[in-house]
Amino acid sequence: MSNKTIFGLILALAVIVVGWNSFFVVSQIERGIVLQFGRVVSDDLQPGLHFKLPFVQEAKKFDGRLLTLDTTTQRYLTLEKKALMVDSYAKWRIANVQRFYTATSGMRTLAEERLSRQLESGLRNEVARRTLHEVVSGERDQLMADITQVLNANAQRELGIEVLDVRVKAIDLPREVNRSVFERMSTEREREAREHRAKGRELGEGIRADADRQHRVILAEAFREAEQIRGDGDAQAAAIYAQAYNQDPEFYSFVRSLQAYRESFASRSDLLVLDPESEFFRYMQGGQRR
Repeated sequence: MSNKTIFGLILALAVIVVGWNSFFVVSQIERGIVLQFGRVVSDDLQPGLHFKLPFVQEAKKFDGRLLTLDTTTQRYLTLEKKALMVDSYAKWRIANVQRFYTATSGMRTLAEERLSRQLESGLRNEVARRTLHEVVSGERDQLMADITQVLNANAQRELGIEVLDVRVKAIDLPREVNRSVFERMSTEREREAREHRAKGRELGEGIRADADRQHRVILAEAFREAEQIRGDGDAQAAAIYAQAYNQDPEFYSFVRSLQAYRESFASRSDLLVLDPESEFFRYMQGGQRR
């Protein structure tokens, strides 16, 4: 191999190396900057192909997507000095690449560590301003909105990070007070149950007493109406008997005697001790007495 050929290969290799170190690509999901001797000379590079001075300048690329900071559960005190265990997370992304690199040297772990401390401090302040009820349900949405606003302002100023949302995943009581809270809630529920049972028994006694009273009233009214109807019936029957008797007294006396005979001699074991000449047997003697 000749010297010209070797020189040509070396030159081609040098061109390739220089070209490889002169051009770089920033993708759609990345944010990039160019450093020269550790100093930022170009930031907020748009996606596409870019040029830098080989061996003098250095390109740094960072994840430009929406990222999630998932914090550990922390203990906070409410306005009434009641302890709460709060689990939260934050959605963030790089807003200012130069400030982000200057503050964190481009290390995501360092950025999340500092952002986590700011989130913890913000949550502590916001929870301390509210009661337990407000934190759990009353002003929970407002609490998250306030934290997001404060955290976003601090993170953009100090870290070049934009915080888009902060959410509280879970709110719980510390383990050491769970038992006492459960027992207190159980006692309150038992007391409420006893009150409801007592009210139910009182209401039941009132209903039963009213039902008994109505029962007696209905029976009394029914008895009164029955006696009245029975009295009216007896009076009508007596009037009918009297009318029939007045039309033919002898025939009426004869019919009543036959009815008396039928009832008196209904059984063979019946025994009557009477005078044969008595008025009872007048229609059995074959004639009428005058």
